Amino acid sequence: MSFESILYKKSYAASHPTEDLRQPDFFVDLNLDQLVSAILKGKEEYNLSPFYHQPLTEVENVIYRQQVMADCKDNAIMTAITVFAARMHAVWDILKKTEKLYYHYNKLHWFIESVRLYCELIRTFSLDLDKCTLTSSGLRSFKDYLGKYIASDTFHSLETESQRMATSLSSVVYTLQIKDNAVRVRTFSSESDYSEEVLAVFEKFKQKEEMGKLPIKDSDQNMNHVEAAILECVAKLFPDIFSALDAFHEKYARFIDETVKIFEREIQFYVSYTQFIAKLSAMGLRFCLPQIAGEHKDISCSGGFDIVLAHKLISENQKIVCNDYLLDGEERIVVVTGPNQGGKTTFARMFGQINYLGALGCPVPARDASIFLFDHIFTHFERQENIINLRGKLQDDLIRINDILQQTTSSTLVIMNEIFTSTTSHDAIYLGTKILQSIIKLKAICVCVTFIDELSALSDNIVSMMSLVDDNNQAERSYKVCRKMADGLAYSQKIVEKYNLTYQKLIDRIPL
Repeated sequence: MSFESILYKKSYAASHPTEDLRQPDFFVDLNLDQLVSAILKGKEEYNLSPFYHQPLTEVENVIYRQQVMADCKDNAIMTAITVFAARMHAVWDILKKTEKLYYHYNKLHWFIESVRLYCELIRTFSLDLDKCTLTSSGLRSFKDYLGKYIASDTFHSLETESQRMATSLSSVVYTLQIKDNAVRVRTFSSESDYSEEVLAVFEKFKQKEEMGKLPIKDSDQNMNHVEAAILECVAKLFPDIFSALDAFHEKYARFIDETVKIFEREIQFYVSYTQFIAKLSAMGLRFCLPQIAGEHKDISCSGGFDIVLAHKLISENQKIVCNDYLLDGEERIVVVTGPNQGGKTTFARMFGQINYLGALGCPVPARDASIFLFDHIFTHFERQENIINLRGKLQDDLIRINDILQQTTSSTLVIMNEIFTSTTSHDAIYLGTKILQSIIKLKAICVCVTFIDELSALSDNIVSMMSLVDDNNQAERSYKVCRKMADGLAYSQKIVEKYNLTYQKLIDRIPL
């Protein structure tokens, strides 16, 4: 089986995002910008954001990623990948630092070291993968590719020639004669070697290397002008070895295999997400790989939560409330009503996050879920009035909604949050009705958070959901959003009483 990418099973060239793929417009409304930023913290060198900015549209690619994500839950597999990534990072680190070195043969010495480290890590990673139980076609395919690469003439030549060069360089023995300000470099003629004695004297001052760290420091790579001059003289004493060193560098200047390079970057997509959700999973929150709904768009979620809010609340040691939803048969729209500050907007964000993360092939924040692969996500969340465009808030809302409806198809997901709050109830009902009727006609999926209860009963295509209050204390929000017909209760009186803002309380505070 040929291997192109660990992120795309098919249509690799067409699917692969451009490096400058910008963040989707809806990211801020759904707080996905905060999520991606948190996931990629410490992974900036891999430039993974384009992969998080491009959802998948083909079921095969989603399942391909889900299989790899499932494999990454295995500790042995994740350890093998993490060690591989750390060693590849060390190779790149040596090469980058080598470019900054001034002296020619000093550069070539560290080039040889980077090649040897690369060959060793490739063999080690292949052996580590052989020991793992791989179930995903992606990792199995890459393991097969790695085996073929190691058996290839290209890798064999790189490995054997680098070892031969290292052996040749280690065989170079010469004598230094230092007198006054003069240093003479001569061929070795069985003179006494004092280097072992010097090293033995200073052995007790040697610092131990940290476990897992490569014993290569900046100070190891640097060479002063005296050392460089000595090395130039040594090169003249052993012209064949050093000319072979030049030839080796010219031949293998770009020795890292292109497919290995692509894998090294792309596998971090899985590593970054797996490491991020591991912290939430450790606190008892559930994640699942969602089912992909067919043409009937039967999508659902049980035990879902807003992953960004959960990340924040866990750090503050607060409780996370989970919610469910279901669109069945011809149901296409969820209208969410209920009292203010009851979790309606959080529910809308959760809905968008689950469907978006699912379309990336990632585990979603829920116990169980099924998603529909959309062509676009459009969001309409309340924004501050823009004084530059000289439009009123209502006009701005209408223009934004119109733009969304012009681009909406039957495969689009639309999320609207508190639309038309700047107009009268009568006008809001009229405009909201027209918009939802248009979305129903288009057969798009929609979540609409609104204060207009009438919108929840427009059609059989609409599911009415409400944010609930605590049964024992109606001033307290439960943050549970359940399938229920809108009842028009805002529980404002209980809020007023909770904060001592009743008419009598205010009168009592006013001095006579």
